[in-house]
Amino acid sequence: QKVKDSMRVLLPVLLNKSHESYDKIRAILLYIFSTNGTTQENLDKLIQNVQIESDSDMIRNWKYLDVPVISSFAVQQHKHPRRDRSSEETFQLSRWTPVIKDVMEDAIENKLDSKEWPYSSQCPPTWNGSGAV
Repeated sequence: QKVKDSMRVLLPVLLNKSHESYDKIRAILLYIFSTNGTTQENLDKLIQNVQIESDSDMIRNWKYLDVPVISSFAVQQHKHPRRDRSSEETFQLSRWTPVIKDVMEDAIENKLDSKEWPYSSQCPPTWNGSGAV
């Protein structure tokens, strides 16, 4: 059964003192995933009310995996380009290919943009393409 007002269901879980902070972070992430992002103000209020300011990076860093944590035009500009996989063989239950597969293949082929991926190392010039570095 589809949840009509997810915030009404989420708030009692977040305000419950018996739940650990990691469980509350998971609940916030599920809310963000289900609504395909939230506003900056709403996210800030959730983090303040639940008192997880020190762990808020666990939520905000999902943007680096192309999850729209903050639904705004600025975040949508930096999407990783998807590869055409229409010719690949698929299985009945696995037709969708995650973005991380494209990112890892680009890392192996040394095609990642160093501005978006500053911590990825470059392949040495004598590398013959036999494996990831």
